[in-house]
Amino acid sequence: MKDLLAVARGEKPADFVVKGARVANVYTLEYEEVDVAVFGETIAGMGKNYEGKSVVDGKGKILIPGMMDGHIHIESSMLVPATFAEQVVLHGTTAVMPDPHEIANVLGMKGVEYMYVASRGLPVDVFLGAPSCVPASEFETPFEDLEMDRIREMFERGWCQHLGEVMNFPGVIGGDADLWGKIQAAGGVPLTGHAPEVVGNALCAYLAGGISSDHESSRPEEALEKLRRGMWLMMREGSSAHDLERLLPLVRERPDLSSRCMVVSDDISAQDLLKGHMDEKMRLMVRNGLDPLVGLRMVTLSPAAYFGLKKRGAIGPGFLADMALVGDLESCEIDKVWKNGQLTVDGGRRRQGDVSRAECVPLPSTPKVAPLSVSQLAISIPHGADLNVIGMKEGTLLTQTLSMIPSIRDGLAVADAERDIAKIVVRDRHREAGNFAVGFVSGLGLTKGAIASSVAHDAHNFIAAGMDDLSIVTALAHMGESGGGLAAAEGSKVLGYFALPVAGLMTTLDAASAARGLREVEEKARALGSTISHPFMALSFLSLSVIPELRITEKGYIDIRKGSAQPLFSFVEFR
Repeated sequence: MKDLLAVARGEKPADFVVKGARVANVYTLEYEEVDVAVFGETIAGMGKNYEGKSVVDGKGKILIPGMMDGHIHIESSMLVPATFAEQVVLHGTTAVMPDPHEIANVLGMKGVEYMYVASRGLPVDVFLGAPSCVPASEFETPFEDLEMDRIREMFERGWCQHLGEVMNFPGVIGGDADLWGKIQAAGGVPLTGHAPEVVGNALCAYLAGGISSDHESSRPEEALEKLRRGMWLMMREGSSAHDLERLLPLVRERPDLSSRCMVVSDDISAQDLLKGHMDEKMRLMVRNGLDPLVGLRMVTLSPAAYFGLKKRGAIGPGFLADMALVGDLESCEIDKVWKNGQLTVDGGRRRQGDVSRAECVPLPSTPKVAPLSVSQLAISIPHGADLNVIGMKEGTLLTQTLSMIPSIRDGLAVADAERDIAKIVVRDRHREAGNFAVGFVSGLGLTKGAIASSVAHDAHNFIAAGMDDLSIVTALAHMGESGGGLAAAEGSKVLGYFALPVAGLMTTLDAASAARGLREVEEKARALGSTISHPFMALSFLSLSVIPELRITEKGYIDIRKGSAQPLFSFVEFR
């Protein structure tokens, strides 16, 4: 402390001083032409009279705080934590707040422990949320239920810093005792939310337990109401869900709201991480007319304030020296990154350093389920019935319930390429019985064959969609034999496969290799007619029961707003 104070007073040289850069002040939303002195892992002082053992020439550049992602699922990148961190630090990210409920659904407490251990010693701080919804709802079947005592244990062991997104909003609003027990078990930490289309009195009930943020707003009106009721707004910009541009007018017109807003990824692929992380979101905000300093506050100080990280999120005396040097905020091209005062990225390249790659937590194996037969997927349709079909649209996670006249062959309801209706199957992979359900989906654009995945939010059972039953069975069988991944098949032939050996969610490949493998299997999906930018990620969300409207799990159709299972057929008296 005495040495730090001596540096701060200008009586002792700092370890290094960044001179000549304009410093982005996210408190006052202005640029300051001051030098920044760093001692150890701490920013000691700011001014013009500091000397250092070394000097960093920042002339013509801007010094910014390290950026933060306030809500992300690392597993959705399909990268293990070490590989994920090595990739995002290149883009100026120095802290993330992941909710590991993906692997928690697949492997329970061992999955959370793995993510904690695997996240130590990385060039990015990882503040885990305790998964609050495993299962996400009563309509999903995970590896094991994580109840109140398990949530308490995660905090007692020091694994988690906040409560992961509370997704079962009907359970919160309705006073479900078990769910409220989990909320109370978290104590005084930040309680993150998930409340799509929840407004009015329902929103008041959702907030009554102290849940204080939401990343599911897709309309400015909805987002503003949540801000008015005291929530922190997380503006999501991921690989499949693109809400940021729709919500930006709020802070473009009222920059003061940025102090209660942050920009998050939620789910982002390895392919997109090669393009950028929070720096890419900065570029998007600037292109849409937002003051760059306002945008910067929403990826630095705002998330730090929400999560109670008092020594992060800004450049100031006493703060951790988590900083990045960029050419300008408009392009946000990263030159250098310091983490805890250590130069981690130089000239846009990662400096070599020790990165832990935890293999010390043995992961349970999931049981192998017997393959399905073509006959098991046959759907007999009652006379005069219409099909209830999941209606999906690219760019949003929300779906619709479509009532459509069925296409019938030999008395069975079948997929129809001309009408963009595919058959969809979800199968339990956590138990040997392998229960499954069959439905239909419109919007994937498939014209032949099938695609399948072991990434199927949030229970992560096997999911497949296709234009014929043999292709669906082939894709699911190959995935079951290999333990999980992404598959494309046509007839009895597997056209492409990307293996995910870690819990059927992640690969140990580097980011570039992972992106290449994902791109290759996506190209096979496009060869089958899919027109979706990320067909496998789009498919993965169709089983997420806690997002409106119509979803499918291994238990069948579900509409979370109605709080009940939904029928496969509907009857229309007059057509």
